[in-house]
Amino acid sequence: MMEMTAKSKKLLHAQVEALLRKVEHFNKTEIENLILMFNTLMAEQVSRGRPANGLKRGKFRGVLQGTFEMTNAVMMDGVFRSFDTDGDGVIILEEWIRGLSVFLRGTLEEKIKHSFRVYDLNNDKYISKDEIFHMLKHSFIKWPSEEDPDEGIKDVVEITMKKMDLDHDGLLSYEDFQKSVLDENLFLQAFGPCLPEDVQSAARFLQKCLQQALQTLLLCAFCSPS
Repeated sequence: MMEMTAKSKKLLHAQVEALLRKVEHFNKTEIENLILMFNTLMAEQVSRGRPANGLKRGKFRGVLQGTFEMTNAVMMDGVFRSFDTDGDGVIILEEWIRGLSVFLRGTLEEKIKHSFRVYDLNNDKYISKDEIFHMLKHSFIKWPSEEDPDEGIKDVVEITMKKMDLDHDGLLSYEDFQKSVLDENLFLQAFGPCLPEDVQSAARFLQKCLQQALQTLLLCAFCSPS
């Protein structure tokens, strides 16, 4: 944990004010806590010899695993891709705050867009049968041992496409996905868990941010000259 100097406190205040104008769903205190958590994660990353101008994939996956108990590598990579909106391979501060705003408290429309980005593995604006097959094969589904798992997955893919491919072109466009989810919300995470399981897990994450922020402030108060 690093001591906050007067300069870093001024920078923090400026960052909070700027992000308040850009990001929905978080108040001033929550944004401040999320910035401090981001800074802590960045400091840990640098201390282990992995400096970067943002959070790298491995560090971000650690957050998903440790806080949200996500274990599906395909889904974690997809969530990283959804946060990393400019596609440069790291998550900068604004992407961190914007991504968490949707991830933790997004509207249904925002979550639909998030899930579609996660499931669009090659980022071509469509979800193909091959992508669905790949995601389901690496999902939490346990296929009966006496059956050929691949054949079982292919059957599920065909059934799913018949239900969700509304224009019958063999691909799921965003419009197909959106309409399907609006008709049946269970389709929001049809191909794997890419959002927090429940409201409680989101609340626990924000509580963890608050605790880290309090530790930082206490350290600053202890280190400050009287």
